[in-house]
Formats: sequence, C-alpha cells, structure tokens
Amino acid sequence: MNKRFLLYTILAASFCCHNAVASDLEVVGTGDGMELLQSIAAAYSTDRPGSAITVPPSIGSGGAVTAVGAERNVLGRIARPLSEKERAQGLIETPIMRIPSAIYVHRSAGVTDLTTNQLAGIYSGVIQNWNEVGGKDLRIKVVRREEADSTLLVLRSSMPGWSDLKITPRSKLAMTTQEAVETVKDVEGAVGYGPYSRALEATTSVLRISGKHPIDDGYPSAVTLALLYKEGRLTPEAEAFIKFVRSPKGHVLMSNWGGVPVR
Repeated sequence: MNKRFLLYTILAASFCCHNAVASDLEVVGTGDGMELLQSIAAAYSTDRPGSAITVPPSIGSGGAVTAVGAERNVLGRIARPLSEKERAQGLIETPIMRIPSAIYVHRSAGVTDLTTNQLAGIYSGVIQNWNEVGGKDLRIKVVRREEADSTLLVLRSSMPGWSDLKITPRSKLAMTTQEAVETVKDVEGAVGYGPYSRALEATTSVLRISGKHPIDDGYPSAVTLALLYKEGRLTPEAEAFIKFVRSPKGHVLMSNWGGVPVR
C-alpha cells in the first residue's frame, strides 16, 4: 500500500511539473517595446498563477522570424512587416501597438529640443558639437543602428531629411536596442535613437523634435510592434496571452508605458 502511494505521489508530481513547464512561454524577438511587453507579461503571469511568460533580451525581428519559422519558439515579437516570402512559410503577425521612435541623449548634452534640420545635421556629421545647437561645449558622439533596424527604417520613411541621409562614419554601431541605450546612458555627449518607453526617460534625456515629444500628436515617427506565430502552432497559452495583450487591461498597460494600442 505504501509503495502504491509512493508511486502515485511520484506520478502526480511528475504530471504537475510537466504542466508547469508546458505553461512556460518565451516571447523572443525585437528590442522595440521590450520593457513594455515585459510589464504586460508580468501582469499576465500575476493574473494566472502557474503561467510563466518571459520576454528575453533582443534577438531582433529577424531572429524572431527565424525562431518561430523553425518552430523553436511558439511566439515572437517583431517591429517590421512580414515579407511575402515569410507569410508563405505560414507565419502570421498580430499588430498590438505603435511605439514612437525617440531621439535620446546623454544628460551632459544640455539640449531638450532639436529641429529636424539640426537632427539631420548631427547624424550626417555636419554638426559636431552640442554648442552648435544650444547645448554644452561637448563633442557629439553619434550612436547608430544597422540599416535594417526597424526604428531607422521608420526614421528614413517619415522624419524630414532622413530618406537619403548618410550617417557619419564617425559613429558607433550598436547591434541591439539595449546596447544603444546603455552606450548613450554611459558616454558623455552621446546621442541615439530607438523605440520610446517611459523607462528611457529615467536614464537619458528624450528630445522633442520641432517642439513635439514622442507621445505628442503630430510626432512623425513610430514603429508597429506585432506578435508573431506560425499557422497551426499557436498553443492555448500563447493564444490566451495574445488576448490579454489586446484586452482593455493590456491597452491600459501599453498606454502607461508610452505605447499606442492598435485596436
């Protein structure tokens, strides 16, 4: 009898552990909106004890497409539209929010607002010192992203003067959103661009462009964040998380962090 009870206990524990693992969900991909999505994932897990949703560091939108397409992950996050080739592989995107693009600087720069012409001049290398735009006597250190970066693509398509802008070669290439933010936060005179979040305001100075803050009406640049999955591979947990993200509670969380819900 004791042996039977012990066996039942082991099997029950094994079943529970299996279910706990099965409910884990890792949402991989872009660094755009990462902190925002992490806060939503934490709220989801709090509402559903036993669920564990994680939003790990960025592997880029392309990394999400590869991981979900190869069925290594059920759910990804992307900040660019899928190509026709990617859609043909059975990948499906669900837009969830617009995230304004932000221009942010190290607090030593001494500026709070730039015109679009000044911004283009800084990134082209024509303007090299912050005192040329009303700031401190400090050399400007430009931080850029790779050409395929989602924020850069949006800047090129929407920010005046950026469509054909050749970014100065005297700049540092950051491979991820996190690296760009950390560089600007730590390096005097640095300037970078990336997805806006409230957290960005805590460590850098987010600039107004021609008088407009990223969350103001009329601010020109934003990326659209979408959740990504493969047809026939959406688990109940992943489906429940998508519904939560698009729920009124999810929309409130997005707005609190500076995102604009896609309804």
